[in-house]
Amino acid sequence: MKKQPLCLTAVICVSLLNLACTDETAQCHNLYDTEQYDKAIPMCQEACNLNDGQGCFNLGFLYYSGQGIKQDYKQAMTYYEKACNLNYGSGCHNLGVIYIEGKDVKQDYQQAKTYWEKACNLNHGAGCSNLGFLYNNGQGVEQDHKQAMTYYEKACDLKDGMGCSNLGALYGNGQGVKQDYWQAKTYLEKACDLNQGDGCSSLGVLYDKGLGVKQDYKRAMTYFEKACNLNHGAGCSDLGVFYAKGKGVKQDIQKAKEYTGRACDLGIQLGCDLYRALNEKELLLKSVK
Repeated sequence: MKKQPLCLTAVICVSLLNLACTDETAQCHNLYDTEQYDKAIPMCQEACNLNDGQGCFNLGFLYYSGQGIKQDYKQAMTYYEKACNLNYGSGCHNLGVIYIEGKDVKQDYQQAKTYWEKACNLNHGAGCSNLGFLYNNGQGVEQDHKQAMTYYEKACDLKDGMGCSNLGALYGNGQGVKQDYWQAKTYLEKACDLNQGDGCSSLGVLYDKGLGVKQDYKRAMTYFEKACNLNHGAGCSDLGVFYAKGKGVKQDIQKAKEYTGRACDLGIQLGCDLYRALNEKELLLKSVK
């Protein structure tokens, strides 16, 4: 009979520990999600110590990006690795990215593949998509378009926009599968609906060229515009070309310069070249007047 209070005490302690665990992890997640990084760091440290995978991941990302704390790729890797070991897919995915980038670690496609395989097995869409990319381009593995397609399909099913976009590209280019623009359009539409800029831009190209669809410049412009709004440089560049040529819209050199300039700012060399050419044309016209 005397042992009963001890059992009761044990139950109370466990309950209080769980409550504390819930409180620390909830605060970590909330502060991180609301970008209160300085306050999130100690809470996420506690959450990670309590084996909360997302808490470890949050810390890893803060160290990786240098937000709220001094940037430290080694520390980022430490926390990503713990998150991955706790089966938090984003931790595995980001570890793979670090090995591809070679930041404070030797670039290693095999290691990236290992972590992305685990991420994909944990149903992390970007992990599956990146695995597909390795197989599609033969990086660290033998090139295999069909295997790439398998991973892209899983990524797309998991609502990863890049997976859908890359799957559409395989159908559009006829890589590992018979060329099929209609199927390409289906996957590119899904990618664009998921706000993946490359998918929107590629859809615009289909409508611009009339590939698998009726040629429609206005619809092409709609997709290029959405791609550009998603900071996809090629979409901005193509939109600039439409305004420069007056395709599906009244010719407008100022708008053409606006969009090609934006493409240039986003790292698209063609956008830079077009912007310069439009400026030179404008100066020539002014000199003639």
